[in-house]
Amino acid sequence: MKTDSSTLRLIFPQWQGGGPIDTFVPELPAEDALKGYFLGSRLLNFLAPESGGKKAEIPVSLKLADRTEKKGIIAYDAVVKNIRTALSVIREHAPERIVTLGGECSVSVVPFTYLADKYRDDVAVVWVDAHPDLNYPGEGSRGYHAMALASVLGHGDEQLQSLLPASIEPSRVLIVGLRAWEKEGGTPERQHELGVKSYPPTAVSEDSVPVMDWLESTGASKVLIHFDLDVIDPAEMIAAVGTDPDGMKISEVSRLINDIAQGFDVVGLTVAEPMPRVAIKLQKLLSDLPLLRKE
Repeated sequence: MKTDSSTLRLIFPQWQGGGPIDTFVPELPAEDALKGYFLGSRLLNFLAPESGGKKAEIPVSLKLADRTEKKGIIAYDAVVKNIRTALSVIREHAPERIVTLGGECSVSVVPFTYLADKYRDDVAVVWVDAHPDLNYPGEGSRGYHAMALASVLGHGDEQLQSLLPASIEPSRVLIVGLRAWEKEGGTPERQHELGVKSYPPTAVSEDSVPVMDWLESTGASKVLIHFDLDVIDPAEMIAAVGTDPDGMKISEVSRLINDIAQGFDVVGLTVAEPMPRVAIKLQKLLSDLPLLRKE
């Protein structure tokens, strides 16, 4: 993957799309868990090596009052506002490639649909994730992050979808590492209905051949990669909200993404769903210490 002046490094600390995420992180105070993605995005930016390209951060409100549910989506107004802002920032920079450091899964929606509009039929998506993210508004937890891939495919709230520059055909989307479906919405039936192909972690544990073959079959030369940290086996590392067992190894994820980059032009890469539990607890501790806390 090339990283030069035509690449935009997008820090997108959106947390509102996570919905009732605090219920999945019971070891943290609810407010800290809800906004954990915000700190997670900042940490990813700190940890990732500087690449020398353009850089921008999407300003995201930390007000819990922004979580009002509308049209079957929690924090609907905040999500719409962030989409408009992100699209404006991306269009201002007019990049050829985008690296997005999130935030919950829906941070891929704007950069991916922008790049889909830019490259039209010459782009395919590899969605590396434990979950399908194919919910529609009003289903499941009502968190937009569970609707992210459906939105990229053009399915979702009419007003929200109208803001996006393009959509991507299901035949050009592959989910890798899928092992946990929703009880409602993001089900195997929904995946079949939409025609989205997937591979479980075991399919790519030895090599990347199935994914490379699939990419070749699409005829696309450019690839968008969404990397949800919950795809990683929690026995090796817990870095996300999701902790479903039997995931991909860190080395397998790295090998897969780098193999894709060797054979195709990766024009979009998202790292999403960081939930830095230890860092959040440490931040809380530091905020209570004398000479550090706000008096």
